[in-house]
Amino acid sequence: MKKIFLSIILVMVVSNHILAQEAKQTPATKEKGHEDKNKFRQMYDLLATPNMYRTASGAPGPEYYQQQADYKMDIELDDKNTRLYGVETITYQNNAKESLDYLWMQLDQNIAARTSKTPLVENEHIDESISAAGFSRKYLEEKFDGGFRIDYVKDAKGNPISYTVNETMMRINLDKPLKHGEKIVFSVKWWYNINNYMLDGGRSGYEHFKDGNNLYVLAQFYPRMAVYNDVEGWQNMQFWGSGEFALTFGNYEVNITVPADHVMEATGVLQNRNEVFTPEQLKRYELATKSFDKPVIVVTQDEASQSEKGFSTAKKTWRFKAENVRDFGISTSRKFIYDAMAVQINDKTTMAISLYPKEGNPLWEQYSTRAVAHTLKSYSSYTFDYPYPKAVSINAQDQGMEYPMICWNFGRPDDKGVYTDRVKYGMLGVIIHEVGHNFFPMIVNSDERQWTWMDEGLNTFMEYLAEISWEPTFPVDRGPARMIVPYMSGDQSRIEPIMTNSESIKQFGNNAYGKPAAGLNILRETIMGHELFDYAFKTYANRWKFKHPTPEDFFRTMEDASAVDLDWFFRGWFYTTDYNDIGIKEVKRYFVSEEAPKGFKDPTPNRRNRLKATGPKVYMIAEGSEDYKPELNKALAIKDVKTLDDFVQTTFNAEERAKLTAPKYFYQVTFDKPGGLVMPIIVELTFEDGTTEKQTFPAQIWRMNDAEVIRTFATQKIITKIVVDPKLETADIDLTNNTWPKQEVKSKFD
Repeated sequence: MKKIFLSIILVMVVSNHILAQEAKQTPATKEKGHEDKNKFRQMYDLLATPNMYRTASGAPGPEYYQQQADYKMDIELDDKNTRLYGVETITYQNNAKESLDYLWMQLDQNIAARTSKTPLVENEHIDESISAAGFSRKYLEEKFDGGFRIDYVKDAKGNPISYTVNETMMRINLDKPLKHGEKIVFSVKWWYNINNYMLDGGRSGYEHFKDGNNLYVLAQFYPRMAVYNDVEGWQNMQFWGSGEFALTFGNYEVNITVPADHVMEATGVLQNRNEVFTPEQLKRYELATKSFDKPVIVVTQDEASQSEKGFSTAKKTWRFKAENVRDFGISTSRKFIYDAMAVQINDKTTMAISLYPKEGNPLWEQYSTRAVAHTLKSYSSYTFDYPYPKAVSINAQDQGMEYPMICWNFGRPDDKGVYTDRVKYGMLGVIIHEVGHNFFPMIVNSDERQWTWMDEGLNTFMEYLAEISWEPTFPVDRGPARMIVPYMSGDQSRIEPIMTNSESIKQFGNNAYGKPAAGLNILRETIMGHELFDYAFKTYANRWKFKHPTPEDFFRTMEDASAVDLDWFFRGWFYTTDYNDIGIKEVKRYFVSEEAPKGFKDPTPNRRNRLKATGPKVYMIAEGSEDYKPELNKALAIKDVKTLDDFVQTTFNAEERAKLTAPKYFYQVTFDKPGGLVMPIIVELTFEDGTTEKQTFPAQIWRMNDAEVIRTFATQKIITKIVVDPKLETADIDLTNNTWPKQEVKSKFD
């Protein structure tokens, strides 16, 4: 159709008021002024200034650097006394332009020392009811004697190096500054008592079984280099328990000596499989490397049951090497069954592996390794191809923790091998989540000590995608926007912004896991769409794999790679505790008339309204206004409105007239926003014949008025119902104002 400049004005009149006019500024307001609180202002006030290390696009800059820490370790497990002994040699390279006067190491086991201050910072109430065993452990028994014992710190020549221990951190006092490009080699010898995590808690330790055996999940088991970077300098914040770990990438060679009847897995590639596996187990493992459709049992339940009875006094050393990892984890027990299968991810083959005691069967044999394989495929499709040679799932009761290539996961049937759907899906969820942590933060290596959401929130979002692709009806507990509503609508004194340090969060799961995951789902499903979101998210993952990203790097990349302005979303969702509540304030029907309303005065034409303010006119009369007449209450027929019909007939030829739309009914809807967040307005119109139509207005509709906005719907059919956010996409906390005509709602969470 050719361009036509209509000479018609459709003037909307409500009573005697003009719908929109600019508010006049009084002398008082002009003199006083006001702070810019527009929800769409850019985030220059919140984000770090871009520089040569981290660019404004969210990518690493030309001067970006990161340190390197390589480890060689000899570890020995004393199963009888539940102690771990070790000596490590660290090669640390300073890639920063500046010199370092000292080095910092993490001693995370010290959180369990009797002198630890961690228990002293928590509130402690009298238990109104407590078991005798619990009372004894709390008030009568001697506390567990954990924490590192440092035997020495020596340089490459064997000379002592001065060091200072401050709670969970240890400073290595250098004789001379470590300059840019220089390396230092030093050794640390240590040991500690391993905690029974079922009694004493902790992210690692051992589980003791009635048959006398222990199942060890060993992590944070060695003094580890802290991160030094362009953002924090040394990240040497104390470990209080919630904020996890900031770690440096490096290469590992680790030899672990355990009882000869133990079966083990750990980070890295096993170097001496033919020394620690039986010939039959070697053959089975070889079969597993070629089995892409189902797991192969490598160490059988019968073999594990036989080993459980032996308690061998002989020893065996397992030797592992790992390249470009940020940490190292070990799990060992004589109770372990071992199964494995191959996973093809594009042109790379990796191994999915599970280790579990017989107490985990039949659940683990049926599901664990398959869930590992599925997770690697799902996550790889949204980020990058999984780069490591394996991913291992360990069955450890009451655990859910992750390390490079290995993780501990809860979930067991009862004593008779029976399990409920709740146990099954709980186990699957934790396996997907913990295996998924290989991507965030083991590879995309964010600072967990500072920002829990950067690994837990992103990973929970990815977990949700993996769960629903495992099974569309998977009973997810986080991810969809509607699931975060109870938290966001709760007591504000118990809620902090997502951008809160890990140790200061009251509702940890909701804040660091649930709300970020829901926010990413809203971005993907409603604001950006799959194509733009997935491209930007994959760009972030690939830009920052094997590097140390910050929140700014994530926020900037998501905008940079999508051309979607998201400052309003990140500001509201991550930096405030505002909630979303959009409602329908008013709906008015309008009818077309040739008669001008009483007191109507033509607007003065200007550049913006010239098309609507000049030429022959028709008028829009609001139902219920003083100018409304019952005979107007009918569908619009253009031929019945002479002014409009004359214009159409004289302006368009027959072919063009056939292409014109012919709306019959006109509705003006006022949406208000009692909530503080801005969100898109998603509207579902239901017509008298039962059909529906969905319209979505971008969040920017609120940019000029943060309280209410008005939209007109010109339809072919009578509207009988209007619903805001019909599919609960935007975490709207109050559904009672979402429907016109207003109707009773059983529960705003239904």
